[in-house]
Amino acid sequence: MVAVQGYYDGTTIKLLEKITAKPNQRVIITIMDEFVEPVKAGERKGMRGALSQYADQALREKEKSAWERAMVDKHGNI
Repeated sequence: MVAVQGYYDGTTIKLLEKITAKPNQRVIITIMDEFVEPVKAGERKGMRGALSQYADQALREKEKSAWERAMVDKHGNI
C-alpha cells in the first residue's frame, strides 16, 4: 500500500506526487479536514529547492569543509 498527498480542486482530485497505478487498481481515498493552497500547473515538479528560502549562504561555505574539520577534531591532525 502506498500513501500519496493531493487535493480536491472542486472537480477532480489532483495528486502532488507521481504514482505508478494500473488501470482498475483499487484505491482508498481519505478526505482530510485541512485545506491546502492549490498548486498551479507547472509550478512545482518536485521538492528540490523547496527550502531554499531558509538557506544561510554564510553557512554554506562552512559546510564544504565540515567533514574534514570533524575528522581533525575527532582524530587529531593526520
